[in-house]
Amino acid sequence: MKKVYIAGKLWNDNDKAILEKVDKLVQSLGFKTYLPHRDMGLFEEWMNSSEFFKRDRDEIDDCSVMVAVLDWKGIGSGTAWEIGYAHAKNIPVIGLIEDWSSINKDERVCVMCLNSVILVESLDNLNKKLKKLIN
Repeated sequence: MKKVYIAGKLWNDNDKAILEKVDKLVQSLGFKTYLPHRDMGLFEEWMNSSEFFKRDRDEIDDCSVMVAVLDWKGIGSGTAWEIGYAHAKNIPVIGLIEDWSSINKDERVCVMCLNSVILVESLDNLNKKLKKLIN
């Protein structure tokens, strides 16, 4: 069974809810998933950050595909690193952006991340893209 790493911002409950919605869709297609805040927890300052780094890196190494939830108003540094690492490992990255109208010169994903992903603009299109990857 293929595994999908789900990346995105964890800054607030709404961000986590979006990631969990994506996770549910991906699992409904028969993929195993790794969702960092669910499977590893959230990093707290008193914790050993190297444990988080190693686990997330190893989970990316173990996945077949990454889905990154992108927000054109800014992308978290962790998500940017995850996208770059997956791209360097030749792991396909699907970037989900649902609000195309928010794209402008002041609020956008950096060109390095933008050119490392296959963009889809809805959960329905994410579903279709993942089904193609299954076959």
